Amino acid sequence: MQIADADDVRQEVLLALSKSMPGFRYDPEKGRFRSYLKTIVMRAISRRMCQNPPGAGLTGVSESGNESEEHEEEVWEDEWRQYHFRRAMATIEVEFSEKDRSAFTMYAVGGRDAAGIARDLSMSVDAVYQSKSRILKRLSALIEAQVAEEG
Repeated sequence: MQIADADDVRQEVLLALSKSMPGFRYDPEKGRFRSYLKTIVMRAISRRMCQNPPGAGLTGVSESGNESEEHEEEVWEDEWRQYHFRRAMATIEVEFSEKDRSAFTMYAVGGRDAAGIARDLSMSVDAVYQSKSRILKRLSALIEAQVAEEG
């Protein structure tokens, strides 16, 4: 399931955030910032979906309100995971060599076999496994720290 024009939704979210943030005051007793942000994003998605009813530019949207809410929740969770992954990968870009990152991407993300990657990158098969292991371990630590920062 995917919104046909994600750029429009992102623009809607940014506009909603820019309007709501000046009056925002964080109070941990009222909830986490993530919950506040999620509310803003979900409302923006809902507004976009109302402007583009099923069959008018959105794909994977049902007329059932319950299924629509589930879809919105899926979109939110996917975007949240991608956000943390992108932030963590920015750190990985700095901390690991291009060869290690390439081996990781080809093996862990692309699903290629380690022997072929080792041959293509002029490294040992063990080095491919080690690159994957070290980067995955670091990614996990980075994402865990990001989530802990959210409160």
